[in-house]
Amino acid sequence: MRAARERTGSARHELQDMLKAGGLRPTRQRIALAALLFSTGRHRHVTADDLHRDARADSTALSLATVYNTLNQFADAGLIRKIGMNGERMHFDTDPGDHHHFYVEAEDRVLDVEPGAVCFSALPAAPAGYEIAGVDVVIRLRRSKPEKARNACSGGCARRAGSGGDMPR
Repeated sequence: MRAARERTGSARHELQDMLKAGGLRPTRQRIALAALLFSTGRHRHVTADDLHRDARADSTALSLATVYNTLNQFADAGLIRKIGMNGERMHFDTDPGDHHHFYVEAEDRVLDVEPGAVCFSALPAAPAGYEIAGVDVVIRLRRSKPEKARNACSGGCARRAGSGGDMPR
């Protein structure tokens, strides 16, 4: 039991040090949310709703507004990274380093793209007075239709189902 308390105390100090290094005061709320984000040792992509739900399941009483504000503060401090999807929901990534993402539309889920899998031959020049700060690629995914359904009209269908137009020949 004492060893578990020592590990918990040690983890708390590590979280406090991480917050301080990011220029944030280690408040009770920030420490609680940082523990939920980082203490598992695994990389996570979360929304504020996800983290709020995790906090409630952990019996940590925080408002959703506090969770949003804290996630934005963590992102501003460079502890996590924001990933915008369609200007709608914001996802937060516990890996703030440069990397790209898949977005599974039907599941509202973010996955990392394997490092080195996206490459560019060139980037446009930044407008005068600006510099490129980074490049974020989000590749949207949806489940592919089963092969049987995709090939159902291969024998001469004249119209695409639901499109009202002729299929290209």
